[in-house]
Amino acid sequence: MSIETFGHLFNSPLETGIRAVAVLEELRPNQIDLAEMVLFDHLVVHTADLDGPPSLHPDLPGRQGELLVRRRLVEVSLELMRRCHLVERESTTEGIYYRASQEASAYLDLLESPYSVELKACAQWLASQVKEHTKERFIAFARERIGHWNDAFSTLGGNSREA
Repeated sequence: MSIETFGHLFNSPLETGIRAVAVLEELRPNQIDLAEMVLFDHLVVHTADLDGPPSLHPDLPGRQGELLVRRRLVEVSLELMRRCHLVERESTTEGIYYRASQEASAYLDLLESPYSVELKACAQWLASQVKEHTKERFIAFARERIGHWNDAFSTLGGNSREA
C-alpha cells in the first residue's frame, strides 16, 4: 500500500465512521449529539490522555488542534454510516442526536483486525467512563485534561442543531 493510499484511509470518513459506530454501540441505548461525537472520536483514539488504555493513534504534540478540524469529517462519517444502516439520526426540538442501529453490533463483530480489536476495547473503556461518571461529568473531566477547546463547538455538551 502506498503512502498516498494510507493517507487517504487514515482518518477518512470510513475509518472515522467505524470509530463512531464502535463508540455509539458501546454507549447504547444512549444517543449523543454531533459535538459530543467529535469529542468522543478524538478521545477514543487518544485514551491515554485520560489515563485509559494505550492510545490507538500517536501522541503527537498539539493533537488537541485535531478537534478544530474534525467536526466536518465526523459529520460526513456519521452520514456515511447512516446510509449503511449502522447509525440512526433523530431530530428533536433540542437538536439532532445519533445512536447505533440494531445492525451495528453484528457489523462490529465482523471486525477482527488488530486495530479493530483495540478500537473496540478503547470504545468500551470510553463508554464505561461515560456511564460511570455521567456524560456531563466525563466531558468536564476531558476538558480539564485536554484543554478548553469548546470555542470550536458552540454546543459541546449540549445539543447540536446542525446536520
